[in-house]
Amino acid sequence: MSNKIIIAIDGTSSTGKSTLAKRISKQLNYLYIDSGAMYRALTYYAIKRKFISNSHFDKTKLIADIPNINIDFRNNLTNNNLEVHLNGISYENKIRSLEVSNLVSEIATVDELRKQMVLVQHALGLNKGVIMDGRDIGTVVFPNAELKFYLEATTELRAKRRYDELLLTDKNITYDEVLDNIKLRDNQDTTREHSPLKKANDAVLINTDNLTLDELESKLLSYINPLITKNL
Repeated sequence: MSNKIIIAIDGTSSTGKSTLAKRISKQLNYLYIDSGAMYRALTYYAIKRKFISNSHFDKTKLIADIPNINIDFRNNLTNNNLEVHLNGISYENKIRSLEVSNLVSEIATVDELRKQMVLVQHALGLNKGVIMDGRDIGTVVFPNAELKFYLEATTELRAKRRYDELLLTDKNITYDEVLDNIKLRDNQDTTREHSPLKKANDAVLINTDNLTLDELESKLLSYINPLITKNL
């Protein structure tokens, strides 16, 4: 019997989901899937095609264009990281911009788009040995995942983390802009009609406020390793 499992990590933005998922995937030699990057790539596509901006969103045109949108993951041979690709091209830096951040939650409210992304995610998880982070992984994408985590932290701390990250590529960004974006995304993610962000009933709640990444990694692995051993 295979000892590989599916690990779902959900939570609000900038709680450390992606960083922890990447670290743990390397420890376990698991496939890491950044579901948020998929929606960011879709948002970047919509921006470039002028389907969405701060003042308008043409859902109909974007939905009609789904057959022309291919989102998958490929290994970056330079850093050995799995990166999301949009129609064969990696836009890793561009999809992390504040412009994309301000619009991605609106893209994620569209049921037709979510269904398309979930199809891709299901295919990636067929053989297990997967760790995926996002907003609805434990509730919608993999409700039968063997282990689920839900990460939380204060709004102000999450904004500070995100601000420090964005400042590396955009010196004009302000903390208040990032804080407003965090609050906006929280509201959109938790109140959307389809697949809203919420903690799965069987998820382990982890507060990341006062813990280092090393401490958080150890904490999550303390739940993961006994389960993997049990499945041997």
